[in-house]
Parts: sequence; C-alpha cells; structure tokens
Amino acid sequence: MDTAKNMQDNLPHVTIWTDGSSLGNPGPGGYGAILLFDRAGETHRKELSQGFRTTTNNRMEVMAAIAALEALKTPCQVTLYSDSQYLVHAHTQGWLTNWINKDWKTSKKIPVKNVDLWKRLLNAEEPHEVTYSWVEGHTGIELNERCDELAVKAAHGENLLEDEGF
Repeated sequence: MDTAKNMQDNLPHVTIWTDGSSLGNPGPGGYGAILLFDRAGETHRKELSQGFRTTTNNRMEVMAAIAALEALKTPCQVTLYSDSQYLVHAHTQGWLTNWINKDWKTSKKIPVKNVDLWKRLLNAEEPHEVTYSWVEGHTGIELNERCDELAVKAAHGENLLEDEGF
C-alpha cells in the first residue's frame, strides 16, 4: 500500500489562476490570482492582487503564483493555470531543476534572473502537490482575463509596494 499516494489522494484540490502585469518593463506592475476550492458541493472563490512601484512582467507572473500558494492554509493538490511560459516552463521543462543543479546559473553560466522569487516560490510549493498548466493569454478565457484585470488594476493602484528584489 502506497501511503504517500493515499495521502495525496486525500488532499483538498484547489484550482489557481494567475497573471502578472507591468506598465513598461520595468515599470509599475501588479499581479492577480484567483483561488477556487470546492467544499460540500459549493465553490469558494478568493481573489488576490497587489501592485508594485517598479518591477517587471516576469517578476509579477512569479509573484502571482507565490501569493496564491502562500494563501493556502493547509497542504493541497493544486492545479495552477498561467499564461506565463516563463513560470510554467520553469516547472514543466525542468528549468528550475537545472538552475538549482547549476547553482542558479543558466546553461550559458549567466546568473538566473529573479532568484529571490524562484526560491520563495519553491518554498511556497513545498507543502503542496502543484501541477502547472499553460494557457494562451488574451483569448477570452474568463478566469485568465479576470486575473489580467486584477493585475493591471493593481499596477495602476495608489498603494504600490516596493519590489525589494528588483
């Protein structure tokens, strides 16, 4: 009997949609995330967003995933949808594993960008079983479009934070 598999099967499932935005690259930016969780036949929804004074689109794409995963209070099975190939391919094409194995250097021996966020994301993923799935952006997918709205609105907001790692 596979105890790890049985524990995974018993984890609650959460669907997460994320997007990041930067008005100029770099420039003011923001992220948006939507978390969906079914309990007793009812879908619960939580929307997250935050804006930053100066950042990049890629940083906000990763930050959206971090914020969503850090919002989870217990270990979960997570399906995370993003239109960021940067975020999704880092997981699905082994980029993260290679960067870690090469002491956070690319195949060309150049330091990986956004290491602070990649490390924070790995920590946020730790208690969960996360599957990343890429979706094409700006094609009318309702939850992707809503995340984009949240990210852009946050980037235009008045209470913008400093992106400490930028």
